[in-house]
Amino acid sequence: RNMSSAGPEGRKKMRECDGLIDSLLYYIQGTIADHEPNDKATENCVCILHNLSYQLEIELPESYAQSIYMQRRNISSNDKTPGCFGTRSRKVKEKQQDIPLPEEKSNPRGVESLWHSTLIRIYLSLIARSTRTYTQEASLGALQNLTAGTGPMPFAVARTVVQKANGLPSIRTMLHVSNPTVKKTAVSLLRNLSRNTSLQSDIAREVLPDLVSILPESVPAPDIVCETTASICYTLYNLTQSNSHNARLLLSADGLPKIITISMIDSNMFSKASRAASVLLYSLWSHTDLHSAYKK
Repeated sequence: RNMSSAGPEGRKKMRECDGLIDSLLYYIQGTIADHEPNDKATENCVCILHNLSYQLEIELPESYAQSIYMQRRNISSNDKTPGCFGTRSRKVKEKQQDIPLPEEKSNPRGVESLWHSTLIRIYLSLIARSTRTYTQEASLGALQNLTAGTGPMPFAVARTVVQKANGLPSIRTMLHVSNPTVKKTAVSLLRNLSRNTSLQSDIAREVLPDLVSILPESVPAPDIVCETTASICYTLYNLTQSNSHNARLLLSADGLPKIITISMIDSNMFSKASRAASVLLYSLWSHTDLHSAYKK
């Protein structure tokens, strides 16, 4: 577990170690089957897999990286639309999200298992069943790692989490736990998931009211709460930016007063959350059909 957090070279060596990832996966599958998700060794195994999933797409073996690169290059060469501030256009982003991964193997081995749907379902099972804080955090964190970035892998994993494995109910539960680190990681995962336009309706329907409910009513003190608040605002921004229905859902959940309060906080400590809330407010105002509802 300590070695897996030693940096990129350490991660590379451990991913390449014959049988290591398969053994960790085998052990976790056994404890889940035996209804023992709170086993200490399971926690260690999940924490190792969490660390090995960090920057996975960037550090993939060349054969996988080349395949993904060629898919991305084909899209970018066909649609060269820089957009404002050097960002890709929405159309190009949506096309990129639909690029398939190299075909998923029915019996993955080694590093292939790290993004396979089997392990994704295991993480979701541990989130739902384990009461160990570190196991929950590591499972959420692994999914957060796998859904980070803009390549085909993060979006394929996101679709598996939301649509194929029905993972949102388990993630939603983690929004209401008392541990701030687990809550922060759950919100960060949802922020990653919400970048996928094809999943935004599902995510908003399932968790948008919960995200609004955990926004603070006043200025929170701990840094981790400030970071979580900023991440919630950016998740809500993703969900509402181009969807008037989702913006109306935020309004009906009484989110607007909270967001206004957060945006008006003049504090260096809370500036990240304040900026995020301001960005969200600006985006909400772009829905002109809701102006009368906002004013009420």
